[in-house]
Amino acid sequence: VQLVESGGGLVQTGGSLRLSCAASGSTFDDWTIAWFRQAPGKEREGVSCISTTDGTTWYTDSVKGRFTMSSDNAKHGFYMQMKSLKPEDTAVYYCAADSMTRCLTSLERLPQSAYDYWGQGTQVTVSS
Repeated sequence: VQLVESGGGLVQTGGSLRLSCAASGSTFDDWTIAWFRQAPGKEREGVSCISTTDGTTWYTDSVKGRFTMSSDNAKHGFYMQMKSLKPEDTAVYYCAADSMTRCLTSLERLPQSAYDYWGQGTQVTVSS
């Protein structure tokens, strides 16, 4: 399995970006795809996930209403539309995938240890 992120960049506060995760090496049926981010000096945190089984999504509280995760019908392209960006959204964003973990609306957080496959990351910088 290979995950390749793209779409990061520099944007002003209030701007938008769309991150993409190109996935290969599996059909990705019944998988969970997630986005994590890591800001300088901080631990990596789970941002969102989507179930390829039924499209269930989950978002961490700080991005609810601003970020939207989606996938294409072929289940090889996964996206995160980010709007109303804030300086605190500045981080390296990573796409992750796993066939065993589940994306549930009841999640309190995303356990990064549960994800077996990771991309190389894409930098998002939001200027104030």
